[in-house]
Amino acid sequence: MTEPGSPPHRYAEAGVDLRAAERFVNRLRGVASRATRPEVLSGIGAFGGAFALQGYRQPVLVSSTDSVGTKLKLAPLTGQYRSLGHDVVNQSLNDVLVSGALPLFFLDYIASNQVSDDDRIAMVEGVAEACAAAGCALIGGETADLPGVYQPGDFDFVGFVVGAVERDEMIDGSRIRPGDALLGLPSSGLHTNGYALARQVLEVGIDGDAAAERARLEQVYPELGGTLGAALMTPHRSYIPEVRPHVARLKGMAHITGGGLPGNLPRVLPDGVCARVRWGAWEVPPLFRLIQSRGEIALGEMLEVFNMGIGMVLVVGEADADALLAAIPGAVQLGGIESSPADGTKFVLEGMP
Repeated sequence: MTEPGSPPHRYAEAGVDLRAAERFVNRLRGVASRATRPEVLSGIGAFGGAFALQGYRQPVLVSSTDSVGTKLKLAPLTGQYRSLGHDVVNQSLNDVLVSGALPLFFLDYIASNQVSDDDRIAMVEGVAEACAAAGCALIGGETADLPGVYQPGDFDFVGFVVGAVERDEMIDGSRIRPGDALLGLPSSGLHTNGYALARQVLEVGIDGDAAAERARLEQVYPELGGTLGAALMTPHRSYIPEVRPHVARLKGMAHITGGGLPGNLPRVLPDGVCARVRWGAWEVPPLFRLIQSRGEIALGEMLEVFNMGIGMVLVVGEADADALLAAIPGAVQLGGIESSPADGTKFVLEGMP
């Protein structure tokens, strides 16, 4: 209870400055304007973003939402906040792309306690850049100051995307048959999955001695082509530019996120078929090998936690495989589709040591 005669409590003293928040939103309007579309009717500052859907016969809306996860623990140590904006956008764009949908609009959410305006603006600038590259509108979002929920300097970063596809052009895996080919597209790194384990093994972003953790992140590894921090903060790749021209030829797609190939590829397969992948069909990037070696992690565990260098898998008819391998840079044939064994197994990795 406030003592008689004492000054009244103020919201700013509790950790939330409404005037500062208003100034911050005004800065965001200029950033968001870099990623817009003609269909946007209202954007940053309105109570709700409005988007007039146009140009579809039987549109199906496809949505996805996700957090950057514990990768964000590395941003204060590396100073790389902008790249997190690319992460939060691209991971969600890939999720809707799996259905054949292309993005319409995106919203972001930053919850924090005592994270500077400049760092939060950098995150949203990354969002705007990634949205603009994908032809997606940044239509709104929320920045929440949550003292008492987050420790000073802590934050979370979440994105939400809506895409659209014609109903008769959806990719749902129902046309996948034995004999189809599996094509893998390379990842740009860990993307946004497995950082809880990677941080522990590499002793970074674990709330230890900040100077020591920064020194580890700034160490140059010739096999990584630069510092450990640069490798770990490489943004999640968007597959829209490579996949968009070939969507009509695809029978299925799997975005390889948490769970790796064994956990994600079966999600797009109909009953009665199994994906057989050949170990050694692609080169596992050095960052994954470094984590495995440092942590003495079993290969099976690595495959279930990390993408291991394959960020997207395309399922195509055998007759289309060679043409798509030639058309998509870096694509490799991972294996193929066969009938499921009697126990209903949907994923087999052959040749694993």
